[in-house]
Amino acid sequence: MDEEYDVIVLGTGLKECILSGLLSVDGLKVLHMDRNDYYGGESASLNLIQLWKRFRGNDKPPAHLGSSRDYNVDMVPKFMMANGNLVRVLIHTDVTKYLYFKAVDGSYVFNKGKVHKVPATDMEALKSPLMGIFEKRRARKFFIYVQNYEDNDPKTHEGMDLTRVTTRELIAKYGLDDNTIDFIGHALALHRDDRYLHEPALDTVKRMKLYSESLARFQGGSPYIYPLYGLGELPQAFARLSAVYGGTYMLNKPECKVEFNEEGKVAGVTSEGETAKCKKVVCDPSYLPNKVRKVGRVARAIAIMSHPIPSTDESHSVQVILPQKQLGRRSDMYLFCCSYTHNVAPKGKFIAFVSTEAETDHPETELKPGIDLLGPVDEIFFDIYDRYEPVNEPSLDNCFISTSYDATTHFESTVTDVLNMYTMITGKVLDLSVDLSAASAAEE
Repeated sequence: MDEEYDVIVLGTGLKECILSGLLSVDGLKVLHMDRNDYYGGESASLNLIQLWKRFRGNDKPPAHLGSSRDYNVDMVPKFMMANGNLVRVLIHTDVTKYLYFKAVDGSYVFNKGKVHKVPATDMEALKSPLMGIFEKRRARKFFIYVQNYEDNDPKTHEGMDLTRVTTRELIAKYGLDDNTIDFIGHALALHRDDRYLHEPALDTVKRMKLYSESLARFQGGSPYIYPLYGLGELPQAFARLSAVYGGTYMLNKPECKVEFNEEGKVAGVTSEGETAKCKKVVCDPSYLPNKVRKVGRVARAIAIMSHPIPSTDESHSVQVILPQKQLGRRSDMYLFCCSYTHNVAPKGKFIAFVSTEAETDHPETELKPGIDLLGPVDEIFFDIYDRYEPVNEPSLDNCFISTSYDATTHFESTVTDVLNMYTMITGKVLDLSVDLSAASAAEE
């Protein structure tokens, strides 16, 4: 352990593992440590016995739920956009050779008390019960504009500069009502609140294009994919990747104390009396608690069920977004469901999550609108956790700290954090122009 490294990464959460993989591929000498004896940190994947220990305080789950090891319950469940940046990062590092993906069945939105499939193309808009007949035509025109829009082809801009025009102004041009704006902004563009309406429309148009291109990619019912056996596979795949490039992983290292020199810059990390020297440290907020601040909390429920979520067309894997306006809240609520078809539960069992940015201290009451959509559950667990973000200045102390995972059930915000951190650590922008077909080998 008494060696010198370019970077020491603390914690094997998803963000840390991706960064450690990217930095190893770049040729840096990386040591990766975790105080736990398992991979994943906050984003670990638990079997049934581990789940019971964590939420019920004992290790005796009821026998009728089936074998413990058939369960892989992700603590931070998030789907991946098929053409999104996470998939591009996975292909860039070639970690895809250790993973098998399967398309997610459905993408839905909660509107006026009901669950509807999210229409993503001009043809789907015409069929969607979310809109009346005249609204459908207007929405179809807007979808065609978005589908045809190309940054570098002014003819497709219809005289509008989307770096100046706000989203609200663009949508007003097509005369869409608030209801339609709600599902476009939250279920297609995946914005987490309504600030985007006052920001340049280009970002929203790009997000909508990503959704429809991802949807077209697998010809499935959603734009999302998910690894077989759940997200717990990702940290382990990155550990294998890192080993190929000469990186070192050490689990079960107590304390992991970051040492600083007299200038306040990172000098190394000490565990069990030994110090590994390094120039930079990458970690999750729990390793440097005095360099982060609490910015919010996530309330979540985890349910084990014996049926799919009602009104989702018998989908065995599905995301339902409940936009804030529909619930009279300040932030959206998310429903995530996965099952034995992604090998995360025994045959006939479904795992559902309901999550949102907490606005009260009572997750049971607060999550009720989402839980009401689940139907009967075999077991349900409630949890609330704090979200932190770094307040240090990395250029002064060489500490690069990730932000805690948010309530969303897709990866878009997580990857943005990783890419920003990569640029801060290395001073360069990651090239994401990859051949996307490299991740589609294992759909079925």
